[in-house]
Amino acid sequence: MMSETALRDLNLLPKSERTTETSSKDILAKPYVEHTGENIRGKQRENIVSLVGPPMNGNEVEHSRPEVVVAEVEYIDSDKLNDLEDVDKSLKVLLYGLGSKDWVLLCETLNNIRRLSIYHKEALQHILDGAISLVVKALKNPRSAVCKTAIMTSADIFKAFGDRVIDSLDPLLVQLLLKSSQDKRFVCEAAEKALIDLTIWVSPVLLLPKLQPYLKNLNPRIRAKASMCVSCSVPQLGAEGIKDYGIDKLIQIASSQLSDQLPESREASRALLLELQTAYVKSSVLASEHDTSSDPPQVHSWEQFCESNLPKLSAQAVLRVTSITREGLVSGL
Repeated sequence: MMSETALRDLNLLPKSERTTETSSKDILAKPYVEHTGENIRGKQRENIVSLVGPPMNGNEVEHSRPEVVVAEVEYIDSDKLNDLEDVDKSLKVLLYGLGSKDWVLLCETLNNIRRLSIYHKEALQHILDGAISLVVKALKNPRSAVCKTAIMTSADIFKAFGDRVIDSLDPLLVQLLLKSSQDKRFVCEAAEKALIDLTIWVSPVLLLPKLQPYLKNLNPRIRAKASMCVSCSVPQLGAEGIKDYGIDKLIQIASSQLSDQLPESREASRALLLELQTAYVKSSVLASEHDTSSDPPQVHSWEQFCESNLPKLSAQAVLRVTSITREGLVSGL
């Protein structure tokens, strides 16, 4: 089952990765053998600072062992990423870098995918599916620096390629929902932002069917994030698009989350119901205005629409929410 896979992925995270972290940088220790005169790609590893421990004094016997290097990885906003100096060279080593066990090189390569998405998306297009599958692998990495960089990479891919990611979206969506539902705050916030970007750049007609199964996930946090995505995606349709997609289908989706376990899910449901109510009223008014026949079609009220498309208790809950919220908005004017 999908829910078992999601829970297993969450349980694979070590306890040290589940603590709350609010820093914008991730400082991690990594063993590294330094050879005299060797260039360790210092010029290529932008925004990574290495600090080597103090040398041994003369009285100590030097043993052959790797020195410990502390690497500091900076998370760079998309608008601050510089273009690549050599696009062809970066493309040649892209898949190798994404498959590397060297986490610093992996973060560099993920940032290069971001640069390609922003500045050279045509060059990335022909290997996009392979790149996405390796980004998914990076999202599963227990090292938080890799995970967050992969999340930021996902957001840039959504923005650059939009609907073209839909065929490769399923495994990526699973991981983003998982990461947005975990306890580590700065990873959770980045994943939630990437999900919101997904709802902006991918057509709701294509995205909503992908999200619907997660509204029934056994994990309440997964359901809550999926509800948030649905609530953000539906308004992108517009009033006419909502009508064409089917307000009756969407109101059933929204009402199913209205009594869910987590407040985040219920709040997303309320927001979606208000959006649907507005679209229904607007489409009814437009239909009346444009119909000039002597026998115009019968227009049902919002209350009648809810009662005819939902079970009695669900309809009452929906009407209670939409009427109370509307009254609150009016009284606040």
